[in-house]
Amino acid sequence: MEGRPLDDRELATRASNGDVEAYESLVSAYSDIAFRTAYLITGSAADAEDAVQDALVKAYRALTRFRTGEPFRPWLLRIVANEARNRRRSAGRWWRRTETLAPELQLRDPARSPEETAEAAEERATLLRSLNRMKPDDRAVITCRYLLELSTEETGAALGWPTGTVKSRLSRALDRLRGEVVGSAVGEMA
Repeated sequence: MEGRPLDDRELATRASNGDVEAYESLVSAYSDIAFRTAYLITGSAADAEDAVQDALVKAYRALTRFRTGEPFRPWLLRIVANEARNRRRSAGRWWRRTETLAPELQLRDPARSPEETAEAAEERATLLRSLNRMKPDDRAVITCRYLLELSTEETGAALGWPTGTVKSRLSRALDRLRGEVVGSAVGEMA
């Protein structure tokens, strides 16, 4: 059909055949989630920007290895995540500024009372502190699945894990997170 927008698979195929505009369309569509992914791993906006830039260059160079018919987003996010992990390892940095990582978690409901807003902000802060204390794999799977809102399959593709592994690790990570949150709440009461 003439005039219909191209889907990711078609754009990726065209890009792998040298169509720069097709790759620019893909970059435009996924630059925000690529940045959020890198930021969640590096904890630094500057490092995340650098990781995304490097990952986009690597992805462009690797387009000939992209499997036609596969979804593009998880493939790109895996490259971004790998680049961000490499940066984090080389810099020796850990997650520090998670408070600003997910605009979706910001409290913007004007119907809330000031007390409800303050209570929700404290619950959010407790949850994010607990998440930051978790092991990197636990943080990564929870972040991909719930903060970035990737599907189980996309989470697996981004992290390089089979779907069954994502499900089992996510279940265990959520159990550990619940324990962390409860432990934090009990510690605050004491």
